[in-house]
Amino acid sequence: MVFGRAERRRKQAVEPVTLKILVAGGFGVGKTTLVGAVSEIKPLRTEEQLTEAGRPVDDTSGVEGKHTTTVAMDFGRITLREDLVLYLFGTPGQDRFWFLWDELATGALGAVVLADTRRLEDSFAAIDYFERRGIPFTVAVNCFEGADRYPAETVREALDLDPDVSIVDCDAREKDSARDVLIDVVQHALRMSEKQHEPALS
Repeated sequence: MVFGRAERRRKQAVEPVTLKILVAGGFGVGKTTLVGAVSEIKPLRTEEQLTEAGRPVDDTSGVEGKHTTTVAMDFGRITLREDLVLYLFGTPGQDRFWFLWDELATGALGAVVLADTRRLEDSFAAIDYFERRGIPFTVAVNCFEGADRYPAETVREALDLDPDVSIVDCDAREKDSARDVLIDVVQHALRMSEKQHEPALS
């Protein structure tokens, strides 16, 4: 009987650690798609139709087929392990919604910056944001059909990234690919945290 009680204690539910990850990048780069592909719950989306009124302020060059846009955030959840759950917050891509970023970034362990090699310049704002706030991030190159592919070091040079920033290729539509990106972000953020807490050499 004692063995039975010990066995039940071992089988008690594990309280998971929850971590907050941001998914950022330029307009139309695939943020909503990635959150939707990997989330184990129905993702919360705040998408609205693009209108003629927004045309002067929303740059749709390169994404002319896009008809909706995130106006607040996307939200999803994924369990990586029994004891580790990620909450995903997709940020809006247009400049006019940047006032929301500070609220979304509060308490974030790290971030994904999605990039499109056809419009790499759209990644600069997100990269600058996370660099200035000291939030670890991984650059995930979303491999769109018809887009040229480049070695990671070529992308690093084009985006002027520090050597310790991780760069991975992904397909934001594929669950396994998106999951691999999130694992990379968590591992990178933990490495950066350990590095910051290393004792300084005298």
